[in-house]
Order: sequence, then C-alpha cells, then structure tokens
Amino acid sequence: MTDLGDFSDFGGDGPEEPDDSERGDRAEQPAADGAGSSREDVTSTDTNRENVASVETNRQTEDELQFDEYDADPVGTEQGIGSIAVSQGLRVAEDHERTRLRAYVTAGNREQVRLGKYLIVPYPDDELLFCRIVGLEYAQEFQADDATEIHARRAMRRSADEFVERDYKFMAELEPIAVLFSDRGELKRRMVDRVPKPGATVGEADDATQIKTGLKIPEDGVFLGHLSVGGEKVRTAAQPPTIDYRLKDDYTDGDPLVFRHTLVAGGTGSGKTHASKNMLRQYLSGERTYEMDDGRDVQAAVVQFDPQDEYAQMHDDNPDMDTEIARRYEREGIAHGGHDDTIALVPKMAGSSYPGSNHRAEQLEFTIPFSMARDLPWLVAGSSLNDNQYPALLELLNRFFRNYSDSGTYKEFLTFLDDPALKEELHESGRVHEATFDAVKRRVRGVPNGVFDQDARPITDLDHELVRPGGLTVVPTYHLSSSRAKELFVLAVSALLIDDKLSNDPSSQRIKETPLVLGMDEAHNFLTDADTVQARKVIEKFTEAAKQGRKERLGLFLITQDPQDIADPVFKQVNTKVVLNLGDEDAIKSVNIPPNLEDKVPYMEKGQMVVYSPDNSEPVELKGLSTCVTRHGD
Repeated sequence: MTDLGDFSDFGGDGPEEPDDSERGDRAEQPAADGAGSSREDVTSTDTNRENVASVETNRQTEDELQFDEYDADPVGTEQGIGSIAVSQGLRVAEDHERTRLRAYVTAGNREQVRLGKYLIVPYPDDELLFCRIVGLEYAQEFQADDATEIHARRAMRRSADEFVERDYKFMAELEPIAVLFSDRGELKRRMVDRVPKPGATVGEADDATQIKTGLKIPEDGVFLGHLSVGGEKVRTAAQPPTIDYRLKDDYTDGDPLVFRHTLVAGGTGSGKTHASKNMLRQYLSGERTYEMDDGRDVQAAVVQFDPQDEYAQMHDDNPDMDTEIARRYEREGIAHGGHDDTIALVPKMAGSSYPGSNHRAEQLEFTIPFSMARDLPWLVAGSSLNDNQYPALLELLNRFFRNYSDSGTYKEFLTFLDDPALKEELHESGRVHEATFDAVKRRVRGVPNGVFDQDARPITDLDHELVRPGGLTVVPTYHLSSSRAKELFVLAVSALLIDDKLSNDPSSQRIKETPLVLGMDEAHNFLTDADTVQARKVIEKFTEAAKQGRKERLGLFLITQDPQDIADPVFKQVNTKVVLNLGDEDAIKSVNIPPNLEDKVPYMEKGQMVVYSPDNSEPVELKGLSTCVTRHGD
C-alpha cells in the first residue's frame, strides 16, 4: 500500500498557494542551479511581499472610507400605518379561509400595532374597508441566512435598541369585516364585496361613527362597557375618547334584547357580580320603559335571586364614586347611584335568620304555602322521583287537596300519608302500588324541615311587593341552611312569576302586565340537566319562559361560573352572552363564542369581557366600568 505521508504541513495556517499567473511564470523558466536560481527566488519572494502589503493597505483604506447613507424616507407627510401589499397575493372571497389581505407596516408604526386592532382602508370612490388585524409577522427584507451560529452570537451580544427595523418587513394580516359607505349622508355597512387597491393606505380606525358602524354597535341602548383591544380601551379624537357599547333596547329592529335573554359567565374573582350590578342598574333607570300590548309604556321590574347576599346593596350609593366619576357617567348616559326602590324579600325558614347587615334596603319576610304544591308538585319531591313515582305523587296530592282545599298544610299532608287505610285502598284499586306509596312517602318527608307554612306572609299574597314597575326585588338565600332549601325557594318564586307571565288567566295581573327581568345568580344550580322527573319539569318551565319571553316581556338574566352545566334547551334561547375570565376549558367551549375571542378568555383581567350578541353587533371585547354604579363589596 502506498504511504500517503503526513499532510499536516498543508494546513490552513501555511503560506498561500500561488495564483495561476505565478504558476505559469515558473513553468516557462528553465531549471537553474546555484546562485542564479537563488537570486530569482529572492526577487519573486520580494514581489509577493509587496503584493501582500499592497492588499493589506487597500483593506485598511476601504475600512477607513465613510459612505453617506441613502435617505429612504420619501418627501411629504405620511398618513396611516402602512399600505396594502400584493407580493403574496391580494384577494377577498366569500370563503374567509381563501381571503388574502396583508399590509406592510412602516418601521415607525410597528410598536403601536397589536392583534385585534381595527383598521380602515379607503377605496378610490370614498368607500372604506373596515377590518381588523388577525396576524403579525416579521419577514426577511434581504436574502440571508440568519439561522447560523455567528448570527446568533452577534445578536446575543447586541443590545435591544441596536435592532434595525427597516432591515425587515413587518406584515399585518387583515380580516375584512364590512364595507362602509354613505347613503344620503348616513354612514352604513354592507358585507365585504370588493378588494382594495394594491398600495392603498392602511390607517388606524379612530372615528367613533366608523367604528360603531363597522361593528354594528347601536348608538343607543343599555350600556355594557367600553370597546377595547387586548385590555386597552379603543381611543378616538372625539369627546369622550372612548367608544361605548350598548345593547338594543327598543322596538325599531325587533324586540329589545333584554327579552331575548342574557348570560353572564365568569369565574371567581372575574368581576361578574360587579358587571351584573352595572347592567341591572341600567334596566332600572327611570327613563327606560317598554311598550305593552295595550299601548302602555311601563318601566321594567327586576327580581334578582341572590345566593351571596350582594344585590340588595344596589339600594345604596357607592361610597367610592367621587363627583368626577359621577359626572363622567352622566355625560355618557350611564345610570348610577343607589336605587331607592329596592326591597329584600327574605325567605322565612325555621332555624335560620337573615342578618341583612350589609345594606339599608327594606326587608320583608315571606313563606311558601303548601298550596303551591297543587300546581307545582315537584316542590315536595325531596329527592329524585322516577316515572312511576311521580304519577303516584300527583294522585296523592289531588286526593289531599280535595279533602283540605288550598288551606291544607305540609304537616297535614304528612299525617294524611300516615293513614294505612289510604295505602291499602290505593293498592287494591291498582292506582298506587304499596311499594311505590312507601317510596313517595319517604321522599316527601325528605323535604327540608321548616320550608313550608312559616310565620310570615305567603308569597302568593305578595305579588305587588314582588313585582313593581321600576323596582328591584332581591331574594337572598345565603342564610338558608341547605342547598335543597335554597333550590325550593328559588324555584317556587320563579315558577310563580313564570306561570303568571305565560298564563292567559293569571292569578296576578300585576305580574302579567309588568315587563320583568328575572335574574338568577349561580343559575347552574337550578337549571341543570338531570335524569329526574322534577328536574325535567323545571327545565320545561324555564325553556317555555325563554321561548315566550319576547311576547310576554319576560327576560332571563342568568349569572354563572359553570355555563356548561346549564340545561341545553334553556341555553339555546340565550341571545346575549357576556363572558368574563373563565379558567375551565369546558366552560369556555360551552359558551360558543368565536375562536379568536375564545382564546383571550383565560387571560382576561378583572372587568374585561367578551360580548357575543349576534342580533346586536359583531363579537367584541369590552372593558367594564372600574367603579361600580352602586355599592359593591364591604
């Protein structure tokens, strides 16, 4: 095998290889020995040294040269934040996934650009494209490989302010929302049906009328909050600089949205009670009325079920509200201040007492008369009844009330069930099997003690106190001893209201003829799906109420931290969803809001909210009032 020898002498640190011209000169010269050959080698070496020195001198001279930078800034005044780019396509399509709309953002505007920001792009004929930013990215301006060790280490040694913005392209991906146009001097919107011109100026939307028109936000209605992007309020050049978001509350384009039902969903500490108080206070404004079928304009009554004893505070002014905040609310048409016409209608239960020490509202106790079980038999189903036991309960209640009329009490019903002759008769006649009779008896005795027939006025006699035009009635349940007792009181009162609202022959004309907002906090505890007869009956009642709400001027206002637990038939009837911070993935999915807003929900700060109300506006992000319009908290 041939020995290739040691090639270490030919490493990169050795003398440079001669160029081709030097090789040619040497090839033409004959071989020489002795002194002559040495002189030629010396001469050649000197020449090489001169060449190397000349190269080094040239390099130093180039390093010392100072070149004037070319001024890339065009002459004139810039408007907007950038321009429509066509390099990667420019297209609007009926299929949003095929829409391709991008803008180049100039270096000086990049720091203020954020996802979700609303933009305006003009067409040549004065129409405007209203859109929002849905994507942001840096792209290479020059062909280079910046994913190298040298590039990374240089970047790591460089301070942040050494970054040169104009070395990169900053691109914003836009989602078109609407085309704005003038119709007899009025700004209107239509679906996006045309593409903007390449190079059209892209500007930040800063005109309140354009923004409200683009998002289909009504000018008037019930105040919910201020339009925001990423937790920052959208600002305009007008006064006030913020953009108020309102729910339609008149009959111009259909029924007021309050009667198409509202859901407020938010986790603990998200600010949902604060937001709910602010919203409910707007419905109690003396200037807000609703037209009834007979032509009367009537203020709405609000009945609010309160599991944490917080809503009766709406009677009192907020001590944290100073004069400046109050004036600002007045300028924006936001109702504020304690509502004098507030009553705490307190359930009376044996062994429980209501302190009511955190508010100054009037307090009035009530009890549930056992006679209500005649029309609401599930009130005496202490635990789950199956499809065989429920008809047996109906048979027993009918027999009892035939004998005792409406004056019969719960204790008398228990005594009635203890009659062995009754059990034997029903068994022998085949109406109620003896085993079924015993099962029903056990469940009826499972009703919490002290719920029915207490020493207080029956709720059936308090319709004028319960429902008052322009009045707030709070039903606190915090003091009750068990969750079952709370459920009984809430469902009994709400069923009374719903039955009179939907009936053609109501027991109370006051309830029938008054617009009503029925608020229910922790709604998931009362309107959950379950495989029991009584649960199905409750859901059927509330579903019917939700369906007939528009016609009967009845609006459900449901507040919950577990929206996924609310029965689907009721949930489907809700038109307006106000979603605050939710940490549970199932809860977020259940509210069924657009994906771009759904992703924001877990990161929202207290008071931030998403509003999804298809019949009112585009889905938007809002920031609620930082100061509650009434008293809130200790």
